[in-house]
Amino acid sequence: MTTLVQEAPGAVGRTGGATGSGLLRYLVIRFLLIIPTVLVLVSVVFFLMHASGDPITTAFGDRLTPQQLHAKLHQAGYDRPLLTQYLDYLRSLGHGDFGRTATDNQAVSRMLRTYGAATAELAAYAMAVALAVGVPLGMVAAAHRDRAPDVALRLFAILNYATPVFFLGLLLKLVFAVWLGWLPTSGRSGIDVQLELENQTSTTGIYLLDAVRSGDGSAVADVLRHAVLPGVALGLLVAGVLLRLVRTNLIGTLSAEYVEAARSRGVGPFRLVTRHATRPALIPVVTVLGLQVAGLLGGAVLTETTFEWKGLGFELAHYLTVRDYAAVQGIVALFAVVVAVTNFLVDVAAALIDPRVRY
Repeated sequence: MTTLVQEAPGAVGRTGGATGSGLLRYLVIRFLLIIPTVLVLVSVVFFLMHASGDPITTAFGDRLTPQQLHAKLHQAGYDRPLLTQYLDYLRSLGHGDFGRTATDNQAVSRMLRTYGAATAELAAYAMAVALAVGVPLGMVAAAHRDRAPDVALRLFAILNYATPVFFLGLLLKLVFAVWLGWLPTSGRSGIDVQLELENQTSTTGIYLLDAVRSGDGSAVADVLRHAVLPGVALGLLVAGVLLRLVRTNLIGTLSAEYVEAARSRGVGPFRLVTRHATRPALIPVVTVLGLQVAGLLGGAVLTETTFEWKGLGFELAHYLTVRDYAAVQGIVALFAVVVAVTNFLVDVAAALIDPRVRY
């Protein structure tokens, strides 16, 4: 992650003005770090999966003769030395080939495209909920420091952070879907809407976008109703972190000299927070949001399983149970790339926003 350098006010301008080539070098280094990050994670998953047994024996071990089982293992390449399998796997990844799933023989790359759109859509809903809840509540808590609203919001943040996402999802499902009947219990849409969206001539896989493109208002409403509970369950996981971070940063900014000067000129508390202190306090939040992408992808596995949201998390849980190497490795590799690239983009944004970032 980026590192902030505490400098005298006059030094900031010198740093930002003299390092055009330094910024480029910083961005290149940060970009190249994506490669070892992804490589390490993919390698760890590869060896862990192979240490737990192969999918052929798991699926057919008790139904095939030893000769038939050996033939299937040979056909899939699982009887080769582990190092050979590893090098072949890396070579295939280098050519963009994720292989085929062992249990249902579908191309992993196609599976990633199909279900990746669903996970991206859920992550977008969750991030919208996290920003809509965490940032304004953090501002309220900072403006009422150590008073009743602040204490209540800090307790709310701790409860959010401490509650497992699957438990919160089940609780929301029980209250709003089962008891009150306001929202659907599972899925990304109703059956009719799903068939309508999938039968369009061109689809993005993102139901909300496809529904908007279809011009069918009832389809848009149906997709949004299905997105509320999983989006809130996953979004609150991040909202608690944002709330506490925004509160802490705002309290620090509100005690800065320029804010005290504004206060002495008669600027009210609301204007102090919204016009003078919020922007500098949100810069570290941008950086932390990159880390929260990993948390969202991890939470998506449990959230998608809870709400039967057919995304990569749902598929990952399935393929883990049958030890399908190719499918699990492909999904984890995609998660690793998304997290690494997101952190790179966040570091770039932080470097451009604040010249005190070291580069």
